[in-house]
Amino acid sequence: MRKEIIQNSRILIIDDRPENVLLLERMLAETGYRFTKGITDSRKALAVFTEFSPDLVAIDLRMPFVDGFSLLKQFRSRIPDGDFVPVLVLTADNSRTAKHDALSLGAKDFVTKPLDRAETVLRIYNLLETRWLHKELQHHNETLELKVQERTRQLEEAQLEILQRLALAAEYRDDSTGEHTQRVGWLAALLAKHIGLSGGEVELIYRAAPLHDLGKIGIPDQILLKPGKLTPEEFKHIKTHTDIGRIILSGSKFPILQTAERIALYHHERWDGKGYYQLKGAAIPLEARIVSVVDAFDVITHARPYKQADSPEHATEVIQQESGGQFDPGLVEAFCALQQSREILNLSSALESDKIPSSMILK
Repeated sequence: MRKEIIQNSRILIIDDRPENVLLLERMLAETGYRFTKGITDSRKALAVFTEFSPDLVAIDLRMPFVDGFSLLKQFRSRIPDGDFVPVLVLTADNSRTAKHDALSLGAKDFVTKPLDRAETVLRIYNLLETRWLHKELQHHNETLELKVQERTRQLEEAQLEILQRLALAAEYRDDSTGEHTQRVGWLAALLAKHIGLSGGEVELIYRAAPLHDLGKIGIPDQILLKPGKLTPEEFKHIKTHTDIGRIILSGSKFPILQTAERIALYHHERWDGKGYYQLKGAAIPLEARIVSVVDAFDVITHARPYKQADSPEHATEVIQQESGGQFDPGLVEAFCALQQSREILNLSSALESDKIPSSMILK
């Protein structure tokens, strides 16, 4: 390490007397230091400091124009927080006051003139060694922080993937492709963005909406996959999927699962209060109202065991007819505007090619 420090450190020398600069440069060169820069005009010091980016600065205190105390103040303002660039004071002023003032302004060590070669070189190396150890610690901390960030990102991705697979597991029972959950997530995010929700709210809905029918896991196949009309008792049973979804998702401290819980429980509520739990109007959580609209659109336009697929135009007509009844009128209006903007058709095309990027919705 010693050789690396000596061969690669950059040392800036500032003294108004050329012979002092030359003497120190010669001492350092004989020791093996290769990157030194000396100046005698202290007015240029700040510009040279910025350009040369030294690992150590050696300065005289008593200089014309700009003295060493002023330079210490200027250097301190240019050194980033958390960085360590030691300043060695070269001075004939050995007074207690001078040392106290220089130390209070950030100086790290002193060498008294006339310079003793062995002492000067040793003090310079010790300061540089501290500088290099500080840089190594900084690099280690930065590397550790990057590893923590990467691990956190991987955990978040794993959590999201688990949620996606959980939604797929529920939906796969009556949708062999499992794409209904994806489409509802994408459509819900598009509608949420269209009505002006924040990027964070849009992403929450995008991630949580696919879990809207998670409670289907608890519905028997003979009811869920029945091709004909359900009996009143069977329909009563299938309605329990909203509460089953709530039970599975409840109690979480994570916003995505809290949002998913509200959607799972309330996405079959009606604006007129005639839904599963008789919530009415704005009392129904907004995310559930959004999913209610897009879920109906997707169900109408895609085949199920009990029905054939219908056209987007027909689905839109049905949704418009239920404005103020099943659906929030404001959301119906926004959804129709979204239809006219052809964003949904673009989404459908992307889905068919299996190349839809999240940025299409979350940008």
